Amino acid sequence: MQEKRILVTGGAGFIGSHLVDNLLAEGNWKVTVIDNFNAFYSPEIKRRNVSEHLKNDDYVLQEADICCSDSVDRIFEEGEFDAVVHLAAYAGVRPSLLNPKLYNEVNVCGTLNLLEASRKTGVPQFVFGSSSSVYGISCKVPFSEDAKVCQPISPYAATKAAGELICHTFSHLYDMRTVCLRFFTVYGARQRPDLAIHKFSKLISEGKPIPMFGDGTTRRDYTYVDDIIQGVRASIDYEGAKHEIFNLGESQTTELRELIALLEENLGKKAVIERHPMQPGDVPITYADISKARQLLNYNPTTKIANGLPKFTEWFLDSEQ
Repeated sequence: MQEKRILVTGGAGFIGSHLVDNLLAEGNWKVTVIDNFNAFYSPEIKRRNVSEHLKNDDYVLQEADICCSDSVDRIFEEGEFDAVVHLAAYAGVRPSLLNPKLYNEVNVCGTLNLLEASRKTGVPQFVFGSSSSVYGISCKVPFSEDAKVCQPISPYAATKAAGELICHTFSHLYDMRTVCLRFFTVYGARQRPDLAIHKFSKLISEGKPIPMFGDGTTRRDYTYVDDIIQGVRASIDYEGAKHEIFNLGESQTTELRELIALLEENLGKKAVIERHPMQPGDVPITYADISKARQLLNYNPTTKIANGLPKFTEWFLDSEQ
């Protein structure tokens, strides 16, 4: 089988490191990762994520910042990539309210740097990690890719919507295939510590209060990381339209109160609830219509929340020891 070269940005992070696992296991990919190990959360966590990858001869780690166009250009010129999967970003709705300029610089300008480097070096396939947050609060549920996403309600969501538009522009102008993937609340082993399932698990296990924003009736489409990776991997091989957008979710919603109850059950401890008002930028529901991804990517998520949480809990308890 012919060997191919791929660049994964944010490849030391939660989703990125799982994708690298998958690609290296296939045995016919030369994988280059760009990650700057910033302090959004502990760099040591990301160092652990890549520790096994560094032992593989088919893996190269480039510690670089996607906002530095000179570094990006150098890596692309050396790499001769067949595909790029762009997962590096400043993530999170609430933190983006505090520093929208930083989110724009990384998520918009950084994406533009990568697209421009891809154009100059002739990369044929560019996969962009977007977010369900682009749907805002105006779309009917379940969320369909056909919906207009012109009313994001956080800087983070706005930067992801902008990234999708820039991808479309490059695809149209430069005959580059761009695939935008709208992830729906991904969880699993190595999940970022600031995300709800990981954060709540740690607080419950320590007997500390967990913050509940609103009355607990908000609903999320929690998606197990293995299912997300299946969709990302299929998008790398996608040969359809020159620009495409796909939802990647579980297509099943879980109420916040139900999530907390499931965590209590899996951890064997009761949660102490600390109630707060709804936060600016939060949406009441995320719910993916995945019919398009099923049809064009053969995307088939199989892990319901009741089955995924025990897997996460096992990893969480092991990692806390």
